[in-house]
Amino acid sequence: MVDGKADAKNRTALDILVAGAGYVGLAAAVSLKQARPSLAVAVVDAAPAGSWQKDGRASAIAAAACRMLDQLGVWAEIASEAQAITEMIVTDSRTSDPLRPVFLTFDGEVAPGEAFAHMVANRDLNGALRRRAETLCIDIIEGVAVSAFDVNGAGITVHLADGATLKARLLIAADGVNSKLRDMAGIKTVKWEYGQSGIVCTVAHERPHNGRAEEHFLPAGPFATLPLKSDKDGTHRSSIVWVERSEDAEKLVDGDDLVFEHELEQRFGLKLGEVRVADRPRAWPLGLTIARDFVAPRIALAGDAAHGIHPIAGQGLNLGFKDVAALAEVVVEADRLGQDVGALDVLERYQQWRRFDTLQMGITTDVLNRLFSNDIGPLRAVRDIGLGLVERMPRLKDFFIRQASGLSGDTPKLLKGEAI
Repeated sequence: MVDGKADAKNRTALDILVAGAGYVGLAAAVSLKQARPSLAVAVVDAAPAGSWQKDGRASAIAAAACRMLDQLGVWAEIASEAQAITEMIVTDSRTSDPLRPVFLTFDGEVAPGEAFAHMVANRDLNGALRRRAETLCIDIIEGVAVSAFDVNGAGITVHLADGATLKARLLIAADGVNSKLRDMAGIKTVKWEYGQSGIVCTVAHERPHNGRAEEHFLPAGPFATLPLKSDKDGTHRSSIVWVERSEDAEKLVDGDDLVFEHELEQRFGLKLGEVRVADRPRAWPLGLTIARDFVAPRIALAGDAAHGIHPIAGQGLNLGFKDVAALAEVVVEADRLGQDVGALDVLERYQQWRRFDTLQMGITTDVLNRLFSNDIGPLRAVRDIGLGLVERMPRLKDFFIRQASGLSGDTPKLLKGEAI
């Protein structure tokens, strides 16, 4: 971790520059540098130094992504603080219903001793990736945004907001769903808003969750409780992802704490005893954003810069890790063959690998949200019958577990736990 202005003056010639020091950007840099130490890789990030440490959220990391993090040398550091999700139940009800019948359950492992997902604190994940990047001598230039870039045949010249200039063969845009670099590259998106916001917070409760996650489909949107590792003092905790209509979410987050806790308790229930909010709730507007192209000359989009989807299936971050694994494999193989890692024909291989899967997941989450986020009687009957049928078909349940674990389809090597 270095001062942006000082480093940019010293490090002007790169093979790959990653814009964005979130999990996707850091994982991309680490993946490339670990597989090809000869590549000069750096990361530039607009956020102030240390801002990532203020993120109190947690993320669901699928089994395939855990394998990838293990291959990158960071999972051993994270694992002791990660909480395995050993069981998941799905209900479909109204907030006022006295009972919530369980229509679908998932349990078991994708391999002996391997849970299909883990909950990991964002700070732990980001910190581990940063330390691995430092070990690999990857420069992270913090607090400086990319203001412009010029593509000039064999390379790309990147201009930073502090006046410094960097040259690279490839620029990876991992700067989030509102990507400035995507816009600068002239890449259009398919985009619409859901009129929903996701409320995220951590709650403490009296009794242990035993690794069980729950997703309750309610008329305004899904309410998910995701198990977290207990605090050092033994406090049992869960992460909440609570989807509401945007105007209601804003009122809940900005309103009286007692009202928020009452509404939370109505949805969470008392099965784990008394519940209290452990941090300040925050709300994010939800929508679907998919880039029409994942690549442009000398530029590749990854993570939310390429796609932002509804959290109903909990696959947003894992899609980003799939991007990283596929892009790293394509770039590393091209470099081994002596090809130009930023050439458009090389980047097209990455786009062909990832685009269909991303579009498929975007459509799936969109359909699920529209199907379940309502209180229309005939639709309720159809979806409940569908959930019941899946519950009674073990092979179909196994298929969905493998989908959720990220181990289905044309899986890149890193997601299988294999070196590139």
